[in-house]
Amino acid sequence: MAEHTTSLALNAGSAGLAPAQRQALAHIWAVLPHARLVGGVVRDLLAGRSVADVDIATPEPPEHVQAALEAVGIKVVPTGLAHGTVTAVIESAPYEITTLRQDTETDGRHAVVSWTQDWQQDAARRDFTINAMSRDKEGVLFDYFGGQADLQAGHVRFVGQAAQRIEEDALRILRFFRFQGRYGHGQPDAQAVTAIEQRTDLLKKLSVERVWSELQRLLVGPQAAQQVLLMARLGVLAAVFAQGVKVEHFAALVAVGAPPEPVLRLAGLIDGGAEACARNLKLSRVEESLLKALLTPVGLQPELSDAELSCLLSDNALQVLLGQSWLAQATALQVCPARRAESAQAFTQLRQRLVTLPVPVFPVAGKDLLAAGVPPGPQMGQILARLRLWWQQNGCTPTQDACLAQVPFLH
Repeated sequence: MAEHTTSLALNAGSAGLAPAQRQALAHIWAVLPHARLVGGVVRDLLAGRSVADVDIATPEPPEHVQAALEAVGIKVVPTGLAHGTVTAVIESAPYEITTLRQDTETDGRHAVVSWTQDWQQDAARRDFTINAMSRDKEGVLFDYFGGQADLQAGHVRFVGQAAQRIEEDALRILRFFRFQGRYGHGQPDAQAVTAIEQRTDLLKKLSVERVWSELQRLLVGPQAAQQVLLMARLGVLAAVFAQGVKVEHFAALVAVGAPPEPVLRLAGLIDGGAEACARNLKLSRVEESLLKALLTPVGLQPELSDAELSCLLSDNALQVLLGQSWLAQATALQVCPARRAESAQAFTQLRQRLVTLPVPVFPVAGKDLLAAGVPPGPQMGQILARLRLWWQQNGCTPTQDACLAQVPFLH
C-alpha cells in the first residue's frame, strides 16, 4: 500500500525547484496530467536541497508522450525510445519523461524492459528506497518502500533484496557508496554491505566508461574518504583498479582540503601507474594527460624561491603545479601529522605565490637562431634545447640578447 502525503510542495529557491523548473512542469502537467516527478527530484525536495535534474514518469507510452508534447509546441528529443524515454526541451532546459517500466530480463549490465501502468511495479525496479518515491501534480507523495523514513534516518537501503538489485545492475555497487556519502548517516546498511562484498566480481562485467563516470562523482562527493575506506575494506577497489591504491593518502588529500576535481582525487588514490589507470578506465586524452602530469614529480616544495617556481611555471601548467602542491601536502600530513597547521600554512603560501607569479616566456625561437647564423637542421633544435636549459638555470630571467650571446658556446 502506498503512503500518501500532501506536504511535498514545489518550493522555489535554493532548497527546491527554480521558478523556471516549476513553470516547465506546469506546461508538462497540462499535457500529461497523470505524470509524476520521480527519483532524485522527489528525494531532494524532501531533503530540502536544490534540484539539478527533473525526471518525470508517466503511464502513457513514449510515442503518445512525444506526440502530445509536440502538439502544444514543446520540442521533444527521442533520447531513449527503446527504454521509454523522451526529453522535453523547455527554455533550453531538458526534462526527461519516461514511461513506467518493468524489467523482463537483466544481465548485470543492461535490462530489457516492457511498459506498465503500475506505479509500484516501476518503483520496485529502482535502486534505493530514497530514489523510489514519486510525487504527482497535486503534491501527493507516493512512497511504496519507506523511502521518506529512510531519508530522514540517513539510511541508504536497496529496494527489496540488495543482492537482486546488484545482480540486475552491478553499477549499483558504486552508486551505493555515492549515495551513502551524500545521504547516509551512521553505519551503512548491513544487508547492502554483505551483498556488495559477495558480488564485487560483477563490477568487471561493466563498461569502464560507466565505472569511471560513477567514480568521478563518488571521489568528489561528501564523505569521499570514508566511502573509499569502506570500498577498500569490502574489496570494491581491488575489483575496479588493476594497480594498487593508497587509501590513506586519499584520505589525507581530502583532509587537507584539496579541491573536488576528479582527476586530482584519482591521482591521490592510485599507487602510480598513470598510463595503466588511464587505459583501464578509458580516460579521455585530456584526463590522461593531466593524470600523468600530476604523478610526474617536479620537485615542488614550499621552500623553493620565486625564481625556482618561475622555472617550474615555464615548463608546467599552473593547474598541474597547484594539483601537485595538494598531493605533496597530503604526503606531508601523512609523514608528520603533528605539523599539520604549519604545513598547511606553508603550502597555502606556496599556492598563493604560484597564482601571482608571472609565467616566464622563453625569449628565443628558431627564427632568432636563424638570424644569428645557426643553420637549420637537427643541430638547431639541440642548440635551442640547451639554450632553454641555460635560461632556466639562470632563473628564467635572461633577455633575448643575453640568450643569443650564449649561442657560440653551445655549438
